[in-house]
Amino acid sequence: MTRVIETERWAGIAAVALVPIGLGVFTEHPPFVLAGIVGVGYAAYARGDAVPTPALRIERTLDPPTPEPGEDVTVTVEIHNDGGFLPDLRVIDGVPAALAVDDTARFGTALRGGGSARYQYTLTAVRGEHEWEPVTAIVRNASGSREARVEVDTQTTLQCHPELDATSTLPLRGLTAPFSGRVPTDVGGSGLEFYATREYRHGDPVRRLDWARLARTGELSTLEFREERAATVVLLIDSRRKAYRSPDPEERNAVERSVEAATQAFSALLDSGDRVGVAALGPGECWLPPNTGSDHRAAARELFTTHPSLAATPLEDRFLPTTWLVKFHRRLPADAQVVFFSPVVDDFAVQTARRLDAYGHLVTVVSPDPTTDETAGTQLARVERSNRLSALRSSGLRVVDWGEETPLETELERSARRWSA
Repeated sequence: MTRVIETERWAGIAAVALVPIGLGVFTEHPPFVLAGIVGVGYAAYARGDAVPTPALRIERTLDPPTPEPGEDVTVTVEIHNDGGFLPDLRVIDGVPAALAVDDTARFGTALRGGGSARYQYTLTAVRGEHEWEPVTAIVRNASGSREARVEVDTQTTLQCHPELDATSTLPLRGLTAPFSGRVPTDVGGSGLEFYATREYRHGDPVRRLDWARLARTGELSTLEFREERAATVVLLIDSRRKAYRSPDPEERNAVERSVEAATQAFSALLDSGDRVGVAALGPGECWLPPNTGSDHRAAARELFTTHPSLAATPLEDRFLPTTWLVKFHRRLPADAQVVFFSPVVDDFAVQTARRLDAYGHLVTVVSPDPTTDETAGTQLARVERSNRLSALRSSGLRVVDWGEETPLETELERSARRWSA
């Protein structure tokens, strides 16, 4: 739909032109009258100058079409004019809100009928699936007195899939599933670390007999080793609107950092044989039950990339925290531990971690820090967040306070040394 509006560029020119005409008539001086007539002519031209009706086709291409997060993408916009001459054409591309443009997505030119023009701009890819809005085209007549606005839709989707690379190992706690894995237990069985000896039972493997005790006492006994079992882990990402905070508008928000950390943790845990699931504390239905295998890895990669609850911008849907917590607790396997990724910017994040711990699920909090100390208000927010993290530690929960300048693997190693001390 084309919408024509007045630009008010020539507003008042007719009234101004009448002044010299009146003055010329009063003083009987013809040059004044002539000057006024010229002004009236401009006003008549501006009023009678019709705005061209735009008939545009837009083509948009991305290079590369499926980039990695943080990679530069060149967007080429090609404009085809299937109508008449356009003396003043201005184009504004509908860049998705989550993508930052390095230069400008605007373009202006004059375009003859049947002609075409193209321009390019560069943006930085962000994890997720991003749809372009329609292109806004503004066409003005030659005098600039009127302009027509039209939206031209050309569907374009940027898919930025993160690779599930294990760049850091997440220290797990003792709660385990009945499958072999890497988490030490207090259960004797087959393993590497000595656990205890017991009386020999018929059918025990010969390799586990305590030959030294047999030689010393003549009694048969069996060696037991500390079993290592797989863990069941759910990675819970705080994606409420309050969690979309960052130290600076140009930097990644806490949800983006949490999703990045969760993708690394997911791959590391899956590679170690653990059963891993994903959930979001926020609006939308985001739940991937714990599992293993290549199909599960592919499902997680798709979820991290495309699920609206994990997008770079917050959902506007209604969110009921208490209802969500009840539903999430019902879904959690009884033996699951939870890794909670949250900036902990309010008391509800603390309540959620404590409640899950009270339900019997071991909880580790990985908290990307979105605070600064630039103003008195931001300093107060930093102190309040520090107090919340201290309260979680006092409750017996493990907490990783992850600063913006520190790599996650470095912070995890530091925390692991503190926990084992």
